[in-house]
Amino acid sequence: RPDWVCSSHLISDRSSSCLASILASLSCISSSGDGIKSQVYAGSRYNAVELMLNKHYLAGEEITNYVRAVSVHENEWQRRLREETAAHEKAIMQISPEQGAFFQLLVKLTGTKRALEVGVFTGYSSLAVALALPEDGELTACDISEEFTSVARRYWASAGMAARIDLRLGPAAGTLEELLQQGRENYYDFAFIDADKPSYDRYYELSLKLVRPGGLIVLDNMLYHGQVPDENCKDENTVALRALNAKLAADPRVVVSLLPIADGVSLALKR
Repeated sequence: RPDWVCSSHLISDRSSSCLASILASLSCISSSGDGIKSQVYAGSRYNAVELMLNKHYLAGEEITNYVRAVSVHENEWQRRLREETAAHEKAIMQISPEQGAFFQLLVKLTGTKRALEVGVFTGYSSLAVALALPEDGELTACDISEEFTSVARRYWASAGMAARIDLRLGPAAGTLEELLQQGRENYYDFAFIDADKPSYDRYYELSLKLVRPGGLIVLDNMLYHGQVPDENCKDENTVALRALNAKLAADPRVVVSLLPIADGVSLALKR
């Protein structure tokens, strides 16, 4: 494989431009003289920025488009929300439509009635999960941003899902601790974690208490743009996810599987 150099000096604050944010998140870029080098995945070639913008870097664009054509069935409000979010400067934070379809299948397979989400953004994943719940189902959604979740609320209402989703604004770890204090240990059937990466371990431990035995915890971005396997990549997000992958693999409390879907999805079934 090509030689890669970790570029932590590219880290930018939240007020940076879209391109700067993309480059900031991509900690390992090529040091070749002609700029950002291309990597080949499954017969498709993308440069570093394109790898960030397209969550199909593992499968390739052709395969991903085929998968979406034959297995993704969005309703009107899912499609509109996805398209609106695609124009957002932080659109990379949205899950892919095939992930949404996969999560809906997981909710059905596990017979989920009570779901938990850590990290809402504009609400696409929340909407997908809520639509798969039974009529008396409930989703507790945790996020810190009023701005992002205002978009989510609008689409949840339009899709008729607002009553099914309980949005809790505030630092997620604090919200999860409050849920435990409210007696919700072993309460949830399904949990999805997609928030700040350095806090994933904390969210996992709290979610493990909140989810019942036989319940499922799903974690997104567990390959983090393909950087996690590369020990030369030492940015904070990659290091945190690499450590959590190792922990999950050895954790006797769960049965775990890391799948090469989108940016890497881990399934942890609580024993």
